Amino acid sequence: MGFETPEPVLRDLVTNAGTGKIQLPDFQRSYRWDDDRIRELLVTVVRGHPMGVLMLLVTGSDHVHFQPRPLERVASDAVEDKRDLAEPEELLLDGQQRMTSLYQALTGSGVVETIDVRKKHIARRYFLDVALALGSPADQDAAVRSLPADGILRTNFDRDVELDVSSTEKQVAAGLMPFTSIFNGEYTDWLWDYGDLHPDNRSRGREINALMSAMLAYKIPAIRLDKETTKEAVATVFNKVNQGGLRLDNFELLTAIFAGDRSYFDTHGEDFRLRDDWALTKKILEAHPVLSEIKETDFLQMVLLLASLDRQRADLSDPSRRDRPRPVTGRGDDVLDMTLEEYLRWAPQVRGALPWTAHFYTSSHIHTKQFLPYRTQSVPLTVFRVLLGEEADLHSVKERLRRWYWCGVLGELYGSTTETRFARDTEQVPGWAHAAKTGAEAATPRTVQDARFSESRLWSLQSRNSAAYKGIYALMLAQGPHDWRHDLLLDNAAYFDLQVDIHHIFPKKYCEENNLDRERWNSVVNKTPLAKKTNIWLGGRSPEIYTARLERDQKFAPGQLDDLFRTHLVDPVALRAADFDAFFTARQEALVAIVEKAMGKPVFRDLAAGEPTELPASYDPDEADDFDTDDDVPELPDEWHDLSDIASGEERIALAQLARSGAPRPAVGFEADGIPVGIGWPDRQIATDVGLLPEYREELTGEGWKIFPLGDDLETALRRR
Repeated sequence: MGFETPEPVLRDLVTNAGTGKIQLPDFQRSYRWDDDRIRELLVTVVRGHPMGVLMLLVTGSDHVHFQPRPLERVASDAVEDKRDLAEPEELLLDGQQRMTSLYQALTGSGVVETIDVRKKHIARRYFLDVALALGSPADQDAAVRSLPADGILRTNFDRDVELDVSSTEKQVAAGLMPFTSIFNGEYTDWLWDYGDLHPDNRSRGREINALMSAMLAYKIPAIRLDKETTKEAVATVFNKVNQGGLRLDNFELLTAIFAGDRSYFDTHGEDFRLRDDWALTKKILEAHPVLSEIKETDFLQMVLLLASLDRQRADLSDPSRRDRPRPVTGRGDDVLDMTLEEYLRWAPQVRGALPWTAHFYTSSHIHTKQFLPYRTQSVPLTVFRVLLGEEADLHSVKERLRRWYWCGVLGELYGSTTETRFARDTEQVPGWAHAAKTGAEAATPRTVQDARFSESRLWSLQSRNSAAYKGIYALMLAQGPHDWRHDLLLDNAAYFDLQVDIHHIFPKKYCEENNLDRERWNSVVNKTPLAKKTNIWLGGRSPEIYTARLERDQKFAPGQLDDLFRTHLVDPVALRAADFDAFFTARQEALVAIVEKAMGKPVFRDLAAGEPTELPASYDPDEADDFDTDDDVPELPDEWHDLSDIASGEERIALAQLARSGAPRPAVGFEADGIPVGIGWPDRQIATDVGLLPEYREELTGEGWKIFPLGDDLETALRRR
């Protein structure tokens, strides 16, 4: 392998990229740079500061057959210009993000499709403030302007125009030259017009021309690999050089390594394209939403665990290697040592096991990715299915898999440093689970041994930030809870139809108004799965009130409502009496029981006199319920006036008029018979100038609420209602 170290001129590089003489090997990632990076890159060129080295590979070799593709926007530019692209003479191995940014910003339309700091997709053009470009380094930094693609900078929600450089005349007037004018040769005419309009700067014409010439002559150092470079060498070099900027992950590096596999090319006549293979996996993941956050690197770890286990088994059966077997590994960097042959053997089996993993979750009452305790635990779980095959569905085998799973979740063992646990579980769990079928002796896996759950942990589980919180929520759903208003089982179908989520049993507002202990009322002990509309209906009322109203409004038979409460592991007597202490003690004990059953081991009883012996140091009561979905309920604040005890319609209307004077958008509640029972205002703006926000319309109007915008005659509306 030979190489050269030329310093090609930037203008030539972008020209060759535009004609197709410089292209990318197809295994390269797509373009990802953001607006700030692009602007900083152009500042580097303006200042004449050095840029990082590019790496190019000369094409036409008998050794290398990488599929080429042009830089992004090159193909569409060629179509627009009605020209064909040339065959590539060089492939860009390192420097793709920089070269794509420079090509798009300096040529053609100059429009770059990029993202801002909020990851929002935007289209930008880049301009040079000529006066500032001649100033200090700080001035030169400010000289590069990123503006919307149409050249118009708008403010005040696009109502006002702050800057308009949408035409050459306006650009000259503002002193902002498009970078495209510099590199397409139009800058000379532009500068003449600029000098006529800004005579004070005419004397600096020589400086301006020198700056333009310096940018046009800007050189970028490069390493050019010759035709004798092998694919294996390219893959190795690619791995080594792609360490800066947007660092490649192991999936992207393995993409390059597999694309360089000579034996695959000799057999199939084309490179292996890992991205195409991943697309097959992605389709399966998208069909199972609970798995939708599994990443490419997770998938590779699954394959690696199986490949390395297979290597170890081969070593153990080989007398010459039996004493030094290779380890089972799930380490990310070890993925790069996996061969394409190993990948092709195990990847299809992993892909085929993913639907089973999804069903394992849904049958465990984990229905969405938001309530999946650990994404990482999907890695060994899917591996187990490959190793056990259909026997993973035998009752005795699956029960042990479930025990391992809940030990990992409730013991909170898959939050960090998971790679070692991946390997250990791959070696230990399948054999232990299978032994449940055969009756053979098998050591209990380390994860099951290590798992520990303390009773006091129930107090500190405050939000879905915790895997154990999500796990207990799933175990609650596994008890067969029924909706409190409609007596519907909250199974998989109802979960989505009724928009079930986890909510307070003693409502947040009630608890705060009655000065209950936040550590207890905001814990998972005081939460349960509820349908969205049921939770809204409960509002912030005392359980003593809402239980009576549930029974009255829903016409439940005697004892029927109490039975519904019991499906949620709630003591109906304590709930009806709004006895929080009695309720909490009983439900805490019920949750301990289901945790013990799931883990197959006792919970550590560390509570004394009803208080936890120790709360985690990280517990912050002010932030613990950041994700609490009760915050989304449009409750009525203190200004709410209960009209249910006022017999006279005239009195109700008078109160309505009084209340109306205090806010622009009162909400009025009606019973089923149309009688108004309350008036007030939600604690956030839920109505706009054109009506009720969509996310609240159904809940309020569907539950007997009507919103009256400013200007409506509330008295007339109440009479009409």
